Amino acid sequence: MIELAPTPVDDPVAEELLGEYFASRELGMPGYRTFRPDPALFAGAAGVFLVARIDGSPVGCGGIRMLSPARGEVKHLWVRPEARGTGLGRAILVELERRAADLGATEVVLDTNERLEAAQGLYRSSGYVDVPPYNDNPNATHWFRKPLTGLR
Repeated sequence: MIELAPTPVDDPVAEELLGEYFASRELGMPGYRTFRPDPALFAGAAGVFLVARIDGSPVGCGGIRMLSPARGEVKHLWVRPEARGTGLGRAILVELERRAADLGATEVVLDTNERLEAAQGLYRSSGYVDVPPYNDNPNATHWFRKPLTGLR
């Protein structure tokens, strides 16, 4: 059974998952720069961070932070290797979009790196389209946008 629960980014389980996320990026992408998330950006009206569990075990995470009253940004979407290929990444993404809509977003954006081909496939198959850069993230090579309709 999959459970997706809001969790502070400074919660020990969230910190463990984020640590694995960042370590995997640093190993696979030389020069990757780590930016630990500010807990205030993923709480209340500013956003939400979710921890995904299967049968009680934490196996993934992801967050939404609001960039403006109408625009949310997907951040730190990650699934542990043992849970990949189960649809969990898509389930997290769908729930993040729903949460963004609940916070007032009419669109969501995200950035990713060219080396994360599976992530790009997930985003494109979920209705995201390529857009010009909307930020100056030094780790990003691709930027995406998706309008949120019918989620509120």
